[in-house]
Amino acid sequence: MFHRPAVHPLLRGRLATAAIALGLLGTLTTSAWAGAREPSPQPRTQAPVTAVRSTAGSATPLSGYAIQSSAKVTDSAAAVSSPGYRPTGWYPAGARSTVLAALIADGIYRDPFYSTNQQKIPKADFQVPWWYRSDFTVADRTQRTYLDFSGVISAADVYVNGKQIARAKDVIGAYTQHELDVTSLVRAGTNTVAFRIQPNDPNKNLTMGWIDWLQPPPDQNMGIVRDVLVRRGGPVALRDAHVVTKLAVPSLATADLTVKASARNDSNTPVTAEVRGSIGSTAFEKTVSLAAHETKTVTFGLHLNSPKVWWPAGMGGQPLYGLDLTASVAGTVSDTAHETFGIRDVRAPLNSAGDRQYLVNGRKLLIKGGGWSPDEFLRWDRTYVEDRLKYALDLGLNTIRLEGHIEPDEFFDLADRYGILTLPGWECCDKWEGQVNGDETGDKWTAADYPVAKASMAAEAARLRDHPSVISFLIGSDFAPDAKIEKTYLDALKAADWGTPVVAAASDNSSLISGSSGMKMTGPYDWIPPNYWYAKREGGATGFNSETSAGPDIPTLDTLRRMMTPAELATLWKNPSAKQYHRSPSPVFNTLKLYDNALTGRYGPPTSLTDYVRKAQLAQYENVRAQFEAYERNATDASKPATGVVYWMFNSGWTSLHWQLMDRYLDQGGAYFGAKKANEPLHIQYSYDNRSVVVVNNRNASASRLTARAALFNTDGTQKYDRTVKGVKVSGGGAHSTALTLPSSVPGLSTTYLVRLTLTDASGKEVSRNVYWLSAEPDTLDWAHTDWYYTPTTSYADLKGLNSMAQVPVSATASTSVGASGTSTTTVTVRNSGKGQVPSLLTDVHLVDSAGRPVLPVQWSDNEVSLWPGESKTLTVTYRTSELHGSAPRVRVSGWNTPERTVPAA
Repeated sequence: MFHRPAVHPLLRGRLATAAIALGLLGTLTTSAWAGAREPSPQPRTQAPVTAVRSTAGSATPLSGYAIQSSAKVTDSAAAVSSPGYRPTGWYPAGARSTVLAALIADGIYRDPFYSTNQQKIPKADFQVPWWYRSDFTVADRTQRTYLDFSGVISAADVYVNGKQIARAKDVIGAYTQHELDVTSLVRAGTNTVAFRIQPNDPNKNLTMGWIDWLQPPPDQNMGIVRDVLVRRGGPVALRDAHVVTKLAVPSLATADLTVKASARNDSNTPVTAEVRGSIGSTAFEKTVSLAAHETKTVTFGLHLNSPKVWWPAGMGGQPLYGLDLTASVAGTVSDTAHETFGIRDVRAPLNSAGDRQYLVNGRKLLIKGGGWSPDEFLRWDRTYVEDRLKYALDLGLNTIRLEGHIEPDEFFDLADRYGILTLPGWECCDKWEGQVNGDETGDKWTAADYPVAKASMAAEAARLRDHPSVISFLIGSDFAPDAKIEKTYLDALKAADWGTPVVAAASDNSSLISGSSGMKMTGPYDWIPPNYWYAKREGGATGFNSETSAGPDIPTLDTLRRMMTPAELATLWKNPSAKQYHRSPSPVFNTLKLYDNALTGRYGPPTSLTDYVRKAQLAQYENVRAQFEAYERNATDASKPATGVVYWMFNSGWTSLHWQLMDRYLDQGGAYFGAKKANEPLHIQYSYDNRSVVVVNNRNASASRLTARAALFNTDGTQKYDRTVKGVKVSGGGAHSTALTLPSSVPGLSTTYLVRLTLTDASGKEVSRNVYWLSAEPDTLDWAHTDWYYTPTTSYADLKGLNSMAQVPVSATASTSVGASGTSTTTVTVRNSGKGQVPSLLTDVHLVDSAGRPVLPVQWSDNEVSLWPGESKTLTVTYRTSELHGSAPRVRVSGWNTPERTVPAA
């Protein structure tokens, strides 16, 4: 048992596995290309009425709210929360919505993702409570009725039909789960529930904040961002259903399952309940006698032979099981429960170097991940989330880290289905770590915070424990919890039957009970050169780096024009010292100075916005590629191997200039395709530290009879070195093999030069191709002056020779086929049709509509390819046909030294 805050008699805290979800409010943005929107002159007042099902075991989410500032509501709480009240002048809000998300959807403010529009929204409007009011109808009062919810930011007084049933001091914290028995208050016909939501401050409340990721929303996400469910049932309620699995490792031949659920008698008299369950074709049952208001844990044990084992993507399949439970009293169904779960084994011991090494079903794997951001206004859109998770698979990543902002059940359902591992945990830099983070922001905890933290941990543990994609919970981030807080969390996890590793922190910290985190948080977070990643120190490729990247990720020119004014775009490329609103509120990261200095120092000063973006894509491709390649090469080293790397970040919650592998609109540039290249299943790569050419095999099976070839070229296309090595073989599971080492000097090679690597199989088919642009004058790092966010560079590699590359024409032909499932595939063949020797470097192909706008999201077989004269490459891109919006598809081809052209693709 754990301590809970004192509650109103009608409020019962519990561990829940109800379907909950973060903020939905229809579309994620205003019109994609419309720029800013004009405010609506008047709010709309219509709010939907939810028809609640009467079936025992049903859970009906409220379909939406009418909301209004308490500063504008003069009526009493009893009146506001009574049926028949007319919320004149109130605003409609979705079922999962922050205040600001509702106002944006209603057109009250201009598009906050464009320019500095968000800065103009008055914060004072959100420093008072806001009312959320919803009506629901009940046809049958013979069933018991409960309100079941979490996701209140930051706290709320709760009323039903004019009566207060919970106080804000009890309904507090974004993650705490609450169940209110409202049977005695509910009437046949229309009923009303009202929440008086308190303002949020992540430095004072155990909720959600934005750290330095983006400009925080003016309302600080106050609202209700998960479903409020109206549950119906008989005298006995089934709660907390879950399955504890134990898989035989390494044989995987058997699995033992323990099914658990709480049977609770909510009536005033003793009852006998029949609890029946099934998993697949296996059925089980038990009779439970319950005194009035008694709760008992019902347990069943099962043994499976030849279980269907769940694997991460690329390592095996993702089969899932379903648990169904029914509680009946006197032959009548009283309640039901359903849980989906997977059978797998996760362990994460510390290796000999003290680093955390994950094993799934007994097999080691290198964690290759990205840091996840939800929408800035916590609006939930399943399709948008699914598109991003598909991008993760396309990039060859296997893990998503969620530092706070722990997404709804639907997110983890998708991760389970796609085989994407997840690392949820609490966030840094606010109240969550206020007790232990020294001088950083976040208030110290009071006695009232510990039960909220424990209830938050209990609720999230209960919600996440059956998802096979969840492989840990990080109870700390930048700092490990102190002994009292750690015990608070661990007690809740134990009570919830948490079965996967608990990690003390995402940084190199230890806690009293959990011990060493086995992770490091040494950065970098801002620009460093590609060779940085190969050093086995700081953020380099050794151990488990929980969050790291070279900082800025400038989006494509298409996206930049969607998010910034012409004046802002001019400043972007002309003034490195200018504060960039779309980078970060942090004084450390609010300019692009380090990045821009490196861009100029290595590639030469930008001559225009187009030139700036062109150089940015080239720089981001090489840096992101090097980050993942270094960690992959070092993953099987005998000494200080790399065990995990999380790119910081996978995506951004708004229109951003940093920390993203793809932009807000899901467009793909150098960062995206650099990661995709590095993580391809069978891959040939160059090592910046020792010039070795290495083959990395991310497939399960070994590969042999491979041929590796390395050729070096001056920027005019003159070949100066060529070597072929046959009979290359490499084991599977992330192993690597060194095929050859490039010489330290080659006669006649220019200061800036190109390296082309190819890998062919026994039949002569090219299975991997990789092109680098390098310098005889390397980047020099000043390790002695390393700061927490970067290591200074004292001299830059000279890549300015790329500017002298002659323009090369690239021809393109394209055609499109429409599939039966609502998707289309466009096939594009690009060819270097130049007459000389010069290659086309990093040739980019974009699918666009008839107006030249990118069609998104898309999945390319390959992109940003480099072609030598006479070479061609056939690429495919798959997308939803509806994303064309009736337009005929076209293909836009451009590159470092390729004139832009657009060709039809119908």
